[in-house]
Amino acid sequence: MSIRLFVTGGTFDKEYDEISGDLIFNETQVEKMLKLGRSKIDVNIRTLMMIDSLFMSAEDRKNIVNNCKKAKENKILITHGTDTMVETAKELAAESINKTIILTGAMVPYAFGSSDGLFNLGSALSFCQILKPGVYIAMNGKVFDWCNVRKNQKLGIFEELN
Repeated sequence: MSIRLFVTGGTFDKEYDEISGDLIFNETQVEKMLKLGRSKIDVNIRTLMMIDSLFMSAEDRKNIVNNCKKAKENKILITHGTDTMVETAKELAAESINKTIILTGAMVPYAFGSSDGLFNLGSALSFCQILKPGVYIAMNGKVFDWCNVRKNQKLGIFEELN
C-alpha cells in the first residue's frame, strides 16, 4: 500500500528567518521527519504549495481537491496549516472522493525542535492506513471526522464539536 502525501505548508514547514525575524517557508521538512521517525511506509511526496493556510485561496483549495482526485493512491495525507484545515476538509468532503484523506498539521514549526509535527505526522500515517474512505483531521494522537471538529484557539487544540 502506497500513501500519497501532499505538502501545502502551514506551521509544519515554517522556519525562523534570523535577519527579518519572520517565520518563512524554505523547503518542506516532511522527508527529514520521515527519516527521523524511521518510517518504512511507502510514501509518495508532492509539494503543492508552501503557504500559511490563512492565505490559502479558493484556487489553492481547488488545486488540493484536484490533486486528490487525480492521485492513483487511495490513501492520501495532506500537511496543512491548522487555522483553515477544517475549511479545506469541507471542500474535499463536498467532492465525495472515494479515498481515505487525512489532514494534519502542527502548532509549533518542526524546525523549532519542540514541535508536535513529528508525532502528528506519524499518527496521521497510521490513521491513513486503517480508516475507511472519508475525510478526517488527525492532530495530537486523535482523529476526527472533518464535520465534527474545530480548532480551539484558546487552548491550542483540536476538539470534537459534539
